[in-house]
Amino acid sequence: MQVIRMSMARRVLVFVLRTLSRLLLAVIRLVSFFSPKPPCLSPPQDPLLLIPASVLAEKIRRGKVKCSDVVQSFIARIQEVNPIINALVYDRFDEALHEAKAVDDLVSSGTQDEATLKENYPLLGVPLTVKEAFALQGMPQSSGLISRRSIHSEHDAVVVSRLKRAGAIPLGVTNCSELCMWYESSNNVYGRSRNPYNSQHIVGGSSGGEGCVIAAGGSVMGVGSDIGGSIRMPSFFNGIYGHKPTPGIVPNDGQFPNAHGTERTELLCTGPMCRYAVDLSLVLKVMAGQNVEKLSLNKDISLHSLKYFSMENDGGCLFVSPMDNELVEAQRKVVKHLEAELGVSVQPIKIYNLRYSFQIWTAAMSSDCSEEQSFTDLMADGGTMWPSFELLKWIFGLSKHTLPAIALALTEKLASLNAKGNAIMIQKAKDLKEEINSLLGDDGILLYPSHSKIAPKHNEPLAMPFNFAYTGIFNVLGLPVTQCPLGLSEAGLPLGIQIISSPYNDHLTLALAQHLEKSLGGWTPPGSI
Repeated sequence: MQVIRMSMARRVLVFVLRTLSRLLLAVIRLVSFFSPKPPCLSPPQDPLLLIPASVLAEKIRRGKVKCSDVVQSFIARIQEVNPIINALVYDRFDEALHEAKAVDDLVSSGTQDEATLKENYPLLGVPLTVKEAFALQGMPQSSGLISRRSIHSEHDAVVVSRLKRAGAIPLGVTNCSELCMWYESSNNVYGRSRNPYNSQHIVGGSSGGEGCVIAAGGSVMGVGSDIGGSIRMPSFFNGIYGHKPTPGIVPNDGQFPNAHGTERTELLCTGPMCRYAVDLSLVLKVMAGQNVEKLSLNKDISLHSLKYFSMENDGGCLFVSPMDNELVEAQRKVVKHLEAELGVSVQPIKIYNLRYSFQIWTAAMSSDCSEEQSFTDLMADGGTMWPSFELLKWIFGLSKHTLPAIALALTEKLASLNAKGNAIMIQKAKDLKEEINSLLGDDGILLYPSHSKIAPKHNEPLAMPFNFAYTGIFNVLGLPVTQCPLGLSEAGLPLGIQIISSPYNDHLTLALAQHLEKSLGGWTPPGSI
């Protein structure tokens, strides 16, 4: 009898959640229908915008192209597209052109031969953009918080410093969600970023401006951070490549907010976002510094000898939307390709505990946070904030915060109060980690959806706020993941897939991403179809 009652309660909960979600979606879509349609992007025409970072660096070192011309081309592209997409929120164009001239002078001086230049400056002269949450000297670092909009960085974050020392030239900083905790990049400091393939759709978050400007051809590589999918969702929604490394490989220092001294430290990862798969390893090496020795990025990979597994959905989480059919078909296309081209067998699997991905991520974020500022504390920025009162202010248009940030602050304490439930989910996470690591070993790859929906329209995530669980679970499990684009949907929006391996086997996912780029195609320029 008790089992029957629990089953009935579950059905009622599912019905209520889906009904509320559909009603909210209907309202959002009705408002969107009557909103003016923004202009579309045209594809980049300048050939310099279509060259991978590794090739650009080589051409600059050899004097085949001038760094000044490269940087000017990217600046012109940003100036062309940014009024539509609102991706770059603060530029340093004058400084970038000055640094480009210094690169040209270095190359023309002949004081260092090509081999020495490659060793000292593997990214010589390559344009770079940086998520605004990272410190870039002279640039703002508000993370979308109004109380921080006047703060400018006096130094560089560690990864930014390493990229600059490797010869990369930052063009500016890009938009993110408020305090980097929502999967639509919109805030009250810079406004909303818009998808380059259809500006009525989201760019993802929190590294959404970064994914957007790279996809639009305004940058070839960038810096992102990921605590629940903040590299991978924007890479997916914008049709580019992103990599969440094994935790601890790339330093998180120099971003706001950061995670120190708690369980969240293991969840947060800094990593590369690139238009071309071939660039991920190079940028990751620079970002990782000496920690790159913990990986095997130079190891030759025989893709034919690996084990492959595929799971097409999370198994049926109550809180997450059903999978879009086009995403399922895109994943099946990858499976068929691997089996036909590599002669491997891709085993379909069902991992039961993945259906609890959202609950597990929430429990992990609530665990052992006594030494860390709460999200509400971060929003208050040294002051006092009452989330319920802030919601009332928002209703009347008086709040300085976005609705998703207020909602997270409201639910934060509720999640932390459920100690018993959290403990159960933390144990599930441990079991799940052991199960997947045992399954993959050191030669296994898991194919898994990036998200349950193709890039939604603006504000639609409010009706399906937990869909990030498809990416967030792998932060908890500490697994390296490469986000890989798979062409465009019938509506012209990017498709994609996550490629997962066990810890310190990043080279496997990166190698497969390069293979799929060569065989199935990678980034598709917006406006080209």
